[in-house]
Amino acid sequence: MDYRDAGVDVEAGRAFVDRIRDRVQRTFRPEVLGGLGGFGGCFQLPTGYREPVLISGTDGVGTKLKIAHQMDRHGTVGIDLVAMCVNDVLTAGAEPLFFLDYVATGKLLPEQLAAVVDGIAEGCERAGCALLGGETAEMPGFYGAGEYDLAGFCVAIAEKSELITGDRVAVGDVAIALPSSGVHSNGFSLARRVAEVAGLGWGDRVADLGDRPLGEVLLEPTTIYVKPILAILKAGLSVHGMAHITGGGLPENLPRCLGANQSVQVDLGSWTPPPIFDWIARTGEVPPAAMFNTFNMGVGFVVIVAPEDRDRALDLLRAEHLDPWVLGSVVAGEGGVLGLPA
Repeated sequence: MDYRDAGVDVEAGRAFVDRIRDRVQRTFRPEVLGGLGGFGGCFQLPTGYREPVLISGTDGVGTKLKIAHQMDRHGTVGIDLVAMCVNDVLTAGAEPLFFLDYVATGKLLPEQLAAVVDGIAEGCERAGCALLGGETAEMPGFYGAGEYDLAGFCVAIAEKSELITGDRVAVGDVAIALPSSGVHSNGFSLARRVAEVAGLGWGDRVADLGDRPLGEVLLEPTTIYVKPILAILKAGLSVHGMAHITGGGLPENLPRCLGANQSVQVDLGSWTPPPIFDWIARTGEVPPAAMFNTFNMGVGFVVIVAPEDRDRALDLLRAEHLDPWVLGSVVAGEGGVLGLPA
């Protein structure tokens, strides 16, 4: 017997690395030292920082991958993987420098995983960070046929004196929302269950969701907010806090960027969530409070700015091809989000 008899094709793994090499190297920044294939990736710190601080983050894509597996569509989940990591470290006001991925699969299917890595590289390009390296593990008997799991790891940099920690947030500050592209990468266990109970397949079309199949709507990749946010930071605006709206929605994530004895009063009428959320709520008979505690409900990222910078921040974000709006304001409180369904 050899390793191939046990289900692991070493030669396929080598061929896979060769296949993705050019795509990965297109993401490299000038600070990357060396090429792909070493035991570790080397990255030289950018110049110009007095007290550089590195901020790291890690995340996955979750059960959204089940839809990608079942639809055999793998080109966007890599973008999700990058987005979930870089949007998190971005909340500290940090610029993502490099990204690493971990891909585990039952059997290495080169075309399938090349599509995944292509999405990861696309996400890195959108975020302006290098895909510095990664690991592909072939684990026969652990994952089902055609299945894989993803994990991502990001390192970012910020000037210590310019870190955004929430300690500057003040009552009267304005919360500006940036739109999500849809469900992003959280709440998919509930979304999948709703579709299952409704007897719908991922290729089925739902009248309220336009011409695209349900699975395609749900696979819409997570928005990467790095370049728009870095633009307003470089413009010198008084950004006091930021929140990436992921699992737990606004109630769980928005208070994470507030100071003690502060809340955010949200204007629930200031936006209309994308149709996919209305479809999930109606089809699954999900109460409004449960929807807001599970999904982003159309709010992907929140920036808290001083009131005098509100209009300029909105203008700059619109110039970055986003459609921001005033979500609410910071008020005295006990750390919650006011104005949402109870």
